[in-house]
Amino acid sequence: MSAGTEAMADGALWDGIVVLHGRVEHRLAKALQRRHGIGLSEYRALCHLARAEDGELRMQELADLIGLNQSSVSRLVARLESAGLTRRAMCPKDRRGVYTVITDEGRAVQDKAAPTYVETLTESLDEAAADPALAPFLTRLRP
Repeated sequence: MSAGTEAMADGALWDGIVVLHGRVEHRLAKALQRRHGIGLSEYRALCHLARAEDGELRMQELADLIGLNQSSVSRLVARLESAGLTRRAMCPKDRRGVYTVITDEGRAVQDKAAPTYVETLTESLDEAAADPALAPFLTRLRP
């Protein structure tokens, strides 16, 4: 395969992944908002915090894990704090370091929303697998 043909194939592959990602993200966001009143980024932040040691992460770590910049993650954490789902804590070793810590209420919301997330994700991927334009991507991604 020539470099030009390979680049076109890579472009087509990436375009398909972007379409698949967009469809799935839209469905997940809509289901979580409708059933649980939280956004997809909020849900993902709660999941990462719930799995973290002591239920806490530095703000930059959380930003990296959910693919947000520092400013966006600060706004996200502010929303979670306002809802009582997280709280901020200072790093005991470095007072400049700020952690966000999941609360019991945050764990309860994440636990309650998890089945919706899994169900919607599976349904979205199943639908994409039935779409001839997206089926090849699912064949590569799903075992």
